[in-house]
Amino acid sequence: MSLNPPLRDWQGRRAWLIGASSGIGRATAAALHARGAQVIVSARSGDMLDAFVVQHPGSMALAFDTAEPAQVQAAAAQVLAGGAPDLVCYCAGYYRDMRATDFDLAVMLRHEQINYNGALHVLAAVLPAMLSAAQAGRPGHVSLISSVAGFRGLPKSLAYGPTKAALIHLAEALYLDLHDLGLGVSVINPGFVATQLTVRNDFTMPALISPEVAAAAIVRGWERGHFDIHFPKRFTRVMKLLRVLPYRWYFPTVRKFTGL
Repeated sequence: MSLNPPLRDWQGRRAWLIGASSGIGRATAAALHARGAQVIVSARSGDMLDAFVVQHPGSMALAFDTAEPAQVQAAAAQVLAGGAPDLVCYCAGYYRDMRATDFDLAVMLRHEQINYNGALHVLAAVLPAMLSAAQAGRPGHVSLISSVAGFRGLPKSLAYGPTKAALIHLAEALYLDLHDLGLGVSVINPGFVATQLTVRNDFTMPALISPEVAAAAIVRGWERGHFDIHFPKRFTRVMKLLRVLPYRWYFPTVRKFTGL
């Protein structure tokens, strides 16, 4: 069942992807550009964004740091100068594996700053204009990239997992508040994707996929009006099952399969 208006025709739509210099964000931006969307890509790395624009004529690059509210506001003003975007997707992410025995407060807070607070800065900058556009008959869509790591607590995910859980909760609350006002909302929960973030992992990553495969699944989810876009299904369905296990079964199961 479609929980959002399906986004099937991308021709001429304006899509702003934050965290699109590499990985899932870049691959998704490329997929939307191929479908005729006017893509705006943002991240901290201006050089990588400029390279994307060269390879994808007609797209636009806006470099800024999501941890800096003034930079977010300035970038949003440039985007909104062309009208409210049809899609805003927050793809920015930070990941370092951590266990409680190596607790590092600075790293914990860095995850919060980029993965969660950055999304809040972007929402604060674009939601008023997107709501006005929706009320004028031009509905838009907000999408947040979370992770299956946000479903439940996992070993080595002490810093990363809680921020992704927060994004899932945020997307659910946004949907309840915005759906009847004409704005679509979705949350994207990938499994393991081969990116600069996951290359540091020193453990086997089940059902590892490429950013291009991830991007295809994301666009397909938007086109079908899904709220919860998760992939690859052969892995994420197992994680969803673990999500409903009582703790007395969940903790031993995770220890058994991770060895941690």
